[in-house]
Amino acid sequence: MEENTSTQKNNLNVLEIKKLLPHRYPMLMIDKVIDIEKDETATGIKNVTANEPFFEGHFPKNPIMPGVLIVEAMAQTAGALVVHFLRSENEKIVYFMSIEEAKFRRPVVPGDVLHLKVTKSRSRDKVWKYSSVAMVEGKVVAEAKFTAMISEA
Repeated sequence: MEENTSTQKNNLNVLEIKKLLPHRYPMLMIDKVIDIEKDETATGIKNVTANEPFFEGHFPKNPIMPGVLIVEAMAQTAGALVVHFLRSENEKIVYFMSIEEAKFRRPVVPGDVLHLKVTKSRSRDKVWKYSSVAMVEGKVVAEAKFTAMISEA
């Protein structure tokens, strides 16, 4: 597909993300995507609030965002980036294929703002690979590499 950079936006709000991804509450893990550069890199933003449904059962006396949901937020950022880049008449859907080298460095708690930086490692046809770093206040809280397949919805 030919890219039209003049119409590509550098940021996506939650309403635009919902047009790109099928996820909805409580599984939509990103609030916006900023700093989009083609299909190469972007940063997802997740405002972690005390009323997130997972906090009720994930250490209620010491609430911590589950690591798997941080990785999901990373993947949703990459998915929104790819689908945004591949805009076409045909709706796209992104499927997880693998997660590698996931590391969790610090807990993410209510009130934190996650910055999920994704960077493309490679893409071949329908298979895309990204690496990601999640940060809170400039400190790394998690990192992972993952592979996804882009398909017609």
